[in-house]
Amino acid sequence: MEIRQVGVIGAGQMGGGIAQVCAQAGLAVRLCDIDPAQQARAMAQMRRSLDKLAAGQAGLEPDAVLARVATVSGPEALAGCELVVEAASEQLALKLRLLGEAAAAVGPDAIIASNTSSISLTRLAAAVPSPQRVIGMHFMNPVPLMPLVEIIRAEQTDDATHRAIEALTTRLGKTPVTVGDAPGFVSNRVLMPMINEAAFCVHDGVADPAAVDAVMTLGMRHPLGPLALADLIGLDTCVAILDVLYSEFRDSKYRVCPLLARYVAAGRLGRKSGRGFYDYTDRS
Repeated sequence: MEIRQVGVIGAGQMGGGIAQVCAQAGLAVRLCDIDPAQQARAMAQMRRSLDKLAAGQAGLEPDAVLARVATVSGPEALAGCELVVEAASEQLALKLRLLGEAAAAVGPDAIIASNTSSISLTRLAAAVPSPQRVIGMHFMNPVPLMPLVEIIRAEQTDDATHRAIEALTTRLGKTPVTVGDAPGFVSNRVLMPMINEAAFCVHDGVADPAAVDAVMTLGMRHPLGPLALADLIGLDTCVAILDVLYSEFRDSKYRVCPLLARYVAAGRLGRKSGRGFYDYTDRS
């Protein structure tokens, strides 16, 4: 299957990034979100990202890339897309509804992908007609800069769908790594317990956030400390993923740190809200 038009559902941080890299690869993109303000924020963020990239990348034309992105508000506007990538928040019921609407709009031959970071692809595929065309494309944040796409095969995913998505991922300039359909896959099954334990270090008074992150960056050579990374991902997203891991495994190592839960309840979600473990209100 030749993929020429891609629909992206959700114009948040991840959806906007996915739309950008698809447009950079020459694909026509329809970025779907019911909130016009969110659409505008996504397009503005793409402009900032592309302008930064163009400063160090000869031949990249931000205007030409942005011209390939159209914002739309309803799933019916995705008709004609050969691929739809769902990038909504990590809620099973929401994802099931959006994937069903997308499948109805594009017909039986289009590939349906989810950017879920923890939810079972097999469960998502079961709710879609022709489930063999459902697959996971877990992009890393920030999407334009991170080279990995974690590809997750549902039990129903057929070889043709897998080959098409591997080829597309390479076309996007990313490295595809295929993993099995297990809670959290590989990335978040490893990452989230580390973030959670870093939060416990703060919660238990062992160290403040800057000290925890300094130990991991200076001592373990991580490019970004776990708490700064949690702020980048979004603390609400971290909690949602940990909840999925705990629900599926029933292992106490996935229990959410009370401090994480308290920050989310207070609206301290990280960079996107201006404050998480760190304060971003005075940063550009």
